[in-house]
Amino acid sequence: MSETAHLAATIFKRAGKAQRFVVAIAGPPGAGKSTLSARLHELLPEGAAEIVPMDGFHYDDVVLERRGLRARKGAPETFDFAGFETLLKRIRAGEPDIAIPVFDRSMELSRAAASIIAADTKFILVEGNYLLLDEEPWSRLAPLFDFSIFIGVTRAELERRLLERWHEHGRSDEDARAWIASNDMPNIDRVLARRRPADLVIGDQA
Repeated sequence: MSETAHLAATIFKRAGKAQRFVVAIAGPPGAGKSTLSARLHELLPEGAAEIVPMDGFHYDDVVLERRGLRARKGAPETFDFAGFETLLKRIRAGEPDIAIPVFDRSMELSRAAASIIAADTKFILVEGNYLLLDEEPWSRLAPLFDFSIFIGVTRAELERRLLERWHEHGRSDEDARAWIASNDMPNIDRVLARRRPADLVIGDQA
């Protein structure tokens, strides 16, 4: 059994007979949160799982420019935390047909109501950088998760993956390296240095 299949089986077993089971999938930028979430979604019972990406709550670039935060896009302060927290509370309450936003990296925009969580969706896979961040207000998310996973990856590997990502999105090598040094790496260090313990740590640094 692969590590991901074993993880899916663990989530399924831990959920038991719960009507809803909320899983936090956290890790630094480039750790592979979206990839893991997608694989778990495929392995869990068909129609029983939905992915909720924290990235859907990015402030728009216009808002970031107005607040002087454009150069720090991706930092905790550049997300609509209150909106994200409210969504998670609605999910835990079992509300029917909850619309969720999804971030489109090709356009650098969040698409509102891009997906729907039905009332009978049991497994909610929430993925994001700061789900386990031990800072206010992010620490308020702790009781909203039933199970938490942290993906540990070496800084060198994260830098390699991020370079590849930004090249794919059209940045020059110089621009990509500058952005990683000034923005991505500070965010990575913040995630690694200030996180709450996870129920399970996987990856190179597990």
